[in-house]
Amino acid sequence: MVRMQYRTLGRTGIKVSPYALGALMFATSVGNPDPGDSARIIHKALDAGINLIDTADAYGDSEEVVGRALMGRRDDVVLATKVSRPMGDDPNRQGASRRWIMTAVENSLRRLRTDHIDLYQIHRPDPATDVEETLSALSDLIHSGKVRAIGTSAMPAGDIVEAQWVAERRGLERFRTEQPPYSLLNRGVEREVLPAAQRYGMGTLVWGPLGQGLLTGQVRKGQRNELRRAGFLKHVNDEHRIEAVERFISLAREVGLPLTHLAMAFAIAHPGVTSAIMGPRTMSHLDDLLAGVDVALTDDVLDRIDEIVPPGTDVGTLDQAYVPPALQRASLRRRPLGERTAA
Repeated sequence: MVRMQYRTLGRTGIKVSPYALGALMFATSVGNPDPGDSARIIHKALDAGINLIDTADAYGDSEEVVGRALMGRRDDVVLATKVSRPMGDDPNRQGASRRWIMTAVENSLRRLRTDHIDLYQIHRPDPATDVEETLSALSDLIHSGKVRAIGTSAMPAGDIVEAQWVAERRGLERFRTEQPPYSLLNRGVEREVLPAAQRYGMGTLVWGPLGQGLLTGQVRKGQRNELRRAGFLKHVNDEHRIEAVERFISLAREVGLPLTHLAMAFAIAHPGVTSAIMGPRTMSHLDDLLAGVDVALTDDVLDRIDEIVPPGTDVGTLDQAYVPPALQRASLRRRPLGERTAA
C-alpha cells in the first residue's frame, strides 16, 4: 500500500491527509442505508492513512454514524464538523449566532461521542450575524477545550479578509481553514478565494472534487443520467458541464488514467489546497479512489486541463453555491423608482 503523505492544515500544526473522507454519504437517509457498511468504509479509509473526516450537523444522522464508527479510534482522527445550516423550522436553530452555536456544538459533541471537535466550521456565511459575534462564540469554545480550530465553508474572499481583520482587532481566535467547492469543472475559487486563504495562512479543504458525480465517468453526453443526485440538482444535468466532462474523459483516456484519478489528482495539485474531500457511498467507490493516491499530474496534463476549463472559471453554477443577499434580494440592487433617473 502506498504511504500517505501528510500536509499541514494551514498554520495550525495539524497534519492531515491530502484525501479527506466526507461523511455526507454515510447519512442513512441520503447515502448508504447501512451504518455498519459505512463504519467499514471509515475503518478502511483510516487504515489506508486518511486521517481527516468531515461531516456536519445538517447531514441527517451522519454525525451519529461517524461517532459510532470512531469508537476506539477517535484519537487517530482529525474530526471536522459544521454548523449554521437549518436544523428544523425554528429560525433560531440555524445561522452563526452565539445562541445557536453554543447549543449546536453540544448536540454535535453528543452525536459524535467525543469531548472535542478538531475543526468546527461555519457551514455557510450568515449575513444576519456580525462576524465578531460568531468569532467571539467560537473563541470561547476553543478556550474551553471543546474545539481545537475553527473554519468556514463557501465564504467569499472579501468576507475571509474581513473576518481576519476583525479577529486581529478584537483579539479573537481567527478562522484557520476555508472549505470551498473546487474541481475540474469549478475553478472560480482560484481567482480570489484560494489566494486570500494562502495570504492568511489558512488551510483549505475543497469539496466536490468529483463534480457531485459528473467526474466519475458515469455521465455521458446523449445518455441517460443515472446519478442519484440528477433528480434534484440542476447542475448535474447541465449540458455545458457534460460537454466539458466528455473532453476530460478523452484526456483521461489519452494519459491512461481513470477520470476519478485525474479529478482527484487535479484537486490536490494546487498549492493553495490542503485536502480534497471525497464522499464515497460504497466500498467500491472508496477502493477506486484509494487506487489513485499516488497519481501526480505533469505540467503538460495540467496545461491540457487549462485548455478545457481556463483557470479561475466555472462551467455553470453549483446548486449548493453560496448566493449573497445582494444577489438574492432585488431591493439591494435596485434604487427606489423615484431615484433611478439621472435628472
